[in-house]
Amino acid sequence: MTTWTTSPTHPGEPDAAILLREYLTEMVTRYHRRPERPGEVEAALAEFPGDDLTPPTGLLLLAHRDGELAGCAGLRWRPDWAELTQVYVRRPFRGQGGGAALLAAVERRAREAGADRIRLDTRDDLVEARALYARHGYVEIAPYNDGRYAEHWFEKALPAELTTPDRRGK
Repeated sequence: MTTWTTSPTHPGEPDAAILLREYLTEMVTRYHRRPERPGEVEAALAEFPGDDLTPPTGLLLLAHRDGELAGCAGLRWRPDWAELTQVYVRRPFRGQGGGAALLAAVERRAREAGADRIRLDTRDDLVEARALYARHGYVEIAPYNDGRYAEHWFEKALPAELTTPDRRGK
């Protein structure tokens, strides 16, 4: 039986750094519809370092499938809500429930932290991601930020009965 597990980590840990680089490499190549050019991924890493995906400002989860490093997802804490970011599943593990496992894990963590909803932004070309979010109850909303690459904004309300007191110290 296939088992997906998730665990928090620091973005600077070797496995996290590998996945965040892979994620941004895919974002660069898909956005430009061509192979990456020298320095583009490094520039993306500088623009989106993920340093805030650590307590108290956020968290980064790694996903493993049967013990193999398979993906990641981040949350940034906002007042009363959480922002989902950097959701990534490695190619060999796609279509095997990794996206769903990551969403379930971040939603549980967000509820435990006191968030009443999760928001995210994404791009036109990330059609698989948009389909994943829609399948899991995320609905398109009006823009909540002016991110340079944001073209679609989603939100999912977290059930109030499952929301617990804020554990972020607020």
